[in-house]
Amino acid sequence: MSRSVSWDLPVPEVARRQPVRFGYEVLRGFAQVDFMPNAACGLFFVAAVFAAGWRYGLAALLGTTLGTATAYVLGVDRERIAAGLEGFNGCLVALAFAVFLGPGYVSTWLMAAGGAVVAAVLTAALANLLRPWSMPTFTLPFCLMASVVTVAAPGFQRVWHEGSSLSALPRSASGDSALGAGEVVHAFFADVGQIFLMPQWYVGLLFLLGIFVADWFAGLTACLGSVVGIVTAWGLGAPASDVAEGLLGYNAVLVAMALGAVFLERGVAALLYALVGAAASTVLTVAVTSFFAPFGGHTLTWPYILTTLFFLAAVPSFPRLRRS
Repeated sequence: MSRSVSWDLPVPEVARRQPVRFGYEVLRGFAQVDFMPNAACGLFFVAAVFAAGWRYGLAALLGTTLGTATAYVLGVDRERIAAGLEGFNGCLVALAFAVFLGPGYVSTWLMAAGGAVVAAVLTAALANLLRPWSMPTFTLPFCLMASVVTVAAPGFQRVWHEGSSLSALPRSASGDSALGAGEVVHAFFADVGQIFLMPQWYVGLLFLLGIFVADWFAGLTACLGSVVGIVTAWGLGAPASDVAEGLLGYNAVLVAMALGAVFLERGVAALLYALVGAAASTVLTVAVTSFFAPFGGHTLTWPYILTTLFFLAAVPSFPRLRRS
């Protein structure tokens, strides 16, 4: 993912040896959820998730640690591990299980641990499958694991503790679409926080600060992506409550960063392309939500994956754009 680092934690001499080096790799695994191979950014992210709830923070830490450790055991390329590329899907898988299955159950923690390990295997499989097209794995391992488990969970009594299944038929949007100033501000930060499934504005603020610490331009594109997500959702008449909670804009943030600051050479053309992608992903977010509703599934980052995949595949046809 991103290799641009503005400021990182100082690396002491002992970091050449374990376990200090492993700690840096875990922090970078946190940061790679938003494309940043940066331990300082990872510290902000850890603080943000713990600010949302200590059990969520612990789940994310468990997932990142196990994902990174599994990559070591399986002999994955050390450069990938050092950049945090083997930890971020495990982080999201474990966190998703804590959010959707409830963090107060032993079964959830066992599922989170097992899911993080399996996510490392899926990451390797997808890396091999996508290599001929020079495509990254994105958050595909996370989405595949989280989608399968959350859809299947109501069928297992020792896993599902929420009563009836969450499946429901898609329905038309309802509720006021007018956004107040407070809702706009909340949405701006929640769009960033919802990447980690957290809707609190202060959590999103911590994530955003971490991105700016790692790469100011990536932070700028994240802000622009959030704005595009809000404007697109509002312009199309989405319920204000959904917009304010960040449910419609977090994929736009990821798409804007991916296309505008990470996978394409930076410039005006790439930034404009990224903002178009961000708007498209906002519409796709609603479509994916409706698609998963009958199964009790969740939108997750599927809109980001699909949008970025197709926008990157189109790049060779556009002379003003280049892969980085």
